[in-house]
Amino acid sequence: MEFKDRLQARMKALGLTAADIIKLTGVSKGTVSFWVNGKNGATGKNLLSLAKVLRCAPEWLTDGKNPPDVVAQTKANATMLGPISVWDDETPLDDDEVYVPFLKEVELSAGSGRTVIEKSSSRKLRFGKQTLRNQGVQFDQAVCVTVHGNSMEPVLPDGSTVGVDKSSTAVKDGKMYAIDHGGELRVKTLYRMPGGGLRFRSFNQDEHPDEEYTAQQLAESGISVLGKVFWYSVLL
Repeated sequence: MEFKDRLQARMKALGLTAADIIKLTGVSKGTVSFWVNGKNGATGKNLLSLAKVLRCAPEWLTDGKNPPDVVAQTKANATMLGPISVWDDETPLDDDEVYVPFLKEVELSAGSGRTVIEKSSSRKLRFGKQTLRNQGVQFDQAVCVTVHGNSMEPVLPDGSTVGVDKSSTAVKDGKMYAIDHGGELRVKTLYRMPGGGLRFRSFNQDEHPDEEYTAQQLAESGISVLGKVFWYSVLL
């Protein structure tokens, strides 16, 4: 496959037209026509803008590396199930439901700025047991995390919620994980590096470039993998 083939396939998968590409990237009609017809490929800032619109890695468009299966959710571990509702302890469960708690950042002492990650004592979601079974997640190993900021846009906008399987902490390249970064909750796509290091990747790479940590830096920074994301939902 060439650049134009990957571009056309991705446009078809996302239901985008050439007019949509023009509007969302801000490039000219002639430029998009050249891309689609294979007269030339996108480069520089245009390539980054196009990749963002197509929800894929720039290198996939140019070289076919890092295919966008995670973003497209065609082969991803995370599944979009739709809007969600938050319940409290007084809301009765149905027979085939369980409560899944939220993780939150808790400041250790007033004004210290140091935080630890704990389960919320009140905020939780109701999940169908079958939903968790289908994902291979044990009920007592599921937790939820709220995504803050724009680093995972457009897939996970600010305020999105992800379900995390705490029993799955062995990193598989290209999968999304919840991370404890010295008391800060983060959600990133992870890649293994030689020597036990990790690369953190955001979907919004224009503003949030890759972060790389050696095994020593992971230990010194208090970074640990909390679990793999198996589900997500965008709050509307």
